[in-house]
Amino acid sequence: MTTILSWNVNGLRAALKNGFMEWFGGARPDVLCIQESRVLPEELDMEVLGAFGYHSYWNPAQKKGYSGTAVFSKEAPLSLGTMGVPEFDDEGRLQVIEYPEFTVLNGYWPNSQSERARLPYKLAWCDAVTQFANGLVKKNKNVVLCGDFNIAHTEIDLARPKDNENNAGYYIEEREAMAKFLGNGYVDTFRHLNPEKIQYSWWSYRTNARARNIGWRIDYHCVNKSFAPRVKAAWICDDVKGSDHCPVGVEIA
Repeated sequence: MTTILSWNVNGLRAALKNGFMEWFGGARPDVLCIQESRVLPEELDMEVLGAFGYHSYWNPAQKKGYSGTAVFSKEAPLSLGTMGVPEFDDEGRLQVIEYPEFTVLNGYWPNSQSERARLPYKLAWCDAVTQFANGLVKKNKNVVLCGDFNIAHTEIDLARPKDNENNAGYYIEEREAMAKFLGNGYVDTFRHLNPEKIQYSWWSYRTNARARNIGWRIDYHCVNKSFAPRVKAAWICDDVKGSDHCPVGVEIA
């Protein structure tokens, strides 16, 4: 079995002060994908870069202290890359990590912001990610697309859907983009394996939302349909603190 965990840490340096290494040392997944790393590798010491004997790979944004993705892997992958689209690569939005039996896409979806300020950018990103994943599937590669999608897909995926219809992450255009992506032949693994389960992966820091579990499920692992039978479990680690998000995981046979 291969375990892949994904976590938006909301700034790795802050997470390191909030028990990240202790959690990582206990979890020990085969692959850990991080979003919103907001750090350059040269700003970290070797205790982090080579944590527990893992290989680590970093994809920071050009703008310091913003966005960025990173991956920790027990095994060295066959290849590493990015999307190859400058407007997204400049923000460190996607890592492409190829393994013998599947390719992990570690993504950090843009936030559409209030008044839909970045919605056009986000929708362009959604189209680009879909096309990129489709290209891999056409080459007979299995795809595990994970990360912070910044989208709650349906009403079951957030505590207060009616109150949030005009808020970023639940705009109708975003939900339609998510449906369009899944309609291209992908499976939301958590919802596929837990069709009725109400569980969240993000809580606003405002209004004590986490203590009251007023949350959103916006972190996903999605796979191409033909690979879905090999996903044996999908879960949300909502007991793990240290960020406004919590880790999410899958187990692959």
